[in-house]
Amino acid sequence: MVCRKAKPLDVAYQLPDERGLFLFVTTTGYRSWRFQYRYGGRQKRLTFGGYPEVSLLEARDRRDQARMLIRDGIDPNVTRKQKAAARAQACDNSFRTVMLLWHVDRAKTLKPRYAKQILQRFQADIFPVFGSIPIRDVTPSLVLAAIMPIANRGSIDIAHRLRQHISDIFVFAIARGWGEADPAQTVRKALPAVPRGLRPAVTKLGDAQQVLRRSETLNAYAVTKLAGRLLALTAARPGMVRMAAPEEFEGLGGDAPIWRVPAAKMKLSADRRQDPAFEFVLPLSTQAVEVVNTAIEMGGRHAPLVFPSAHHVHKPMGDNTLSKLYREAGFQDEHCPHGWRATFSTIMNERAALYDRAHDRAVIELMLAHIQNGVEPSYNRSLYMGRRRELAQEWADLLMAGLPAAPALLEEQRGTSERQKRRLRHERAVSSIVDRRHVSQPADAHAATGPSA
Repeated sequence: MVCRKAKPLDVAYQLPDERGLFLFVTTTGYRSWRFQYRYGGRQKRLTFGGYPEVSLLEARDRRDQARMLIRDGIDPNVTRKQKAAARAQACDNSFRTVMLLWHVDRAKTLKPRYAKQILQRFQADIFPVFGSIPIRDVTPSLVLAAIMPIANRGSIDIAHRLRQHISDIFVFAIARGWGEADPAQTVRKALPAVPRGLRPAVTKLGDAQQVLRRSETLNAYAVTKLAGRLLALTAARPGMVRMAAPEEFEGLGGDAPIWRVPAAKMKLSADRRQDPAFEFVLPLSTQAVEVVNTAIEMGGRHAPLVFPSAHHVHKPMGDNTLSKLYREAGFQDEHCPHGWRATFSTIMNERAALYDRAHDRAVIELMLAHIQNGVEPSYNRSLYMGRRRELAQEWADLLMAGLPAAPALLEEQRGTSERQKRRLRHERAVSSIVDRRHVSQPADAHAATGPSA
């Protein structure tokens, strides 16, 4: 009753309760519960909230809790500040915020393209579900709600990868005191298993020839067909072909042509990708040289990529361009771009066994850039180079038997209209001119040729 009737006066005043608790009334009439106590030899004060929002009983309960802390040697003011900081941090530590911090740290060890891909997947599929929720409040059911739709649309492998990334983020948060558990680990077995054989490949020579023959007769961009042919001839990883630059090919007019792939483009650990010693050198067959020369002639010697996108000369063809070509040729679930590695390995190892060339097995592994632990970088560069060149030519002669020469793929171009081809050539020509001017023009050229007085 006294609390309700407390009126403002010319000066602020206190209405005492007991054990240090009192109601403080300001000159404006605002009333609040306060607790006065001594800690460490000093007089201190704690505010519990305004009246009547905080009732007398509730204020007494908070006072008693504070007295228990004091009894245990804890300053209730410090405890309150710690709780306030924790609440503020929880607001800042949304899953999205922590993921972005993790991504900055993780991207240091990833290829830029893969790091960008991870971020895009989280933005598309994870953030809309629980990106704004404090990381401590993310539950296994929320994680499953975000990644199960990905699996249901057929991207089971991507769903598992995202779950692993989410788990890594929670471990990252736990190590920094922002989280206490990893709900993504809990749902690991709730996802459907990754199907085996996600990279189908033909394993008979006749079938391999048929893949090339049928895919190269489709109405498709000629550069795509050339990329597919080089992929088949070299058994390289698809990303190496997509990102291939003209300067990586050496000695194309000589007896020992090679493709020198920088370590940064190889499937290696982060430290090895930074080491030039781990570059990979592929000997090229005459048919592979023909493909490269044809593609470079079409794009121009100064083009940044040998196999660019059909729409932009400075961008590589898309990840799924060759996969789409093989699907349209009728090879879905039978053969994929990465499958050429298995095709080459199977057929050439069978020939090694048939002709009693057991030593070729190690050479074939080397041609696929399979590096064993403890092997020196020079293993990549020159070991068995003579035999590797012989096997590369043997494979090319087998695979290309009866197929047209690479220039014929340009002559039979059907998928790109004449207008599109002219536009693409013009864009490449302009790019080439700009590149040459950039190289030949001195740095102070603009100053020398500036406006006349």
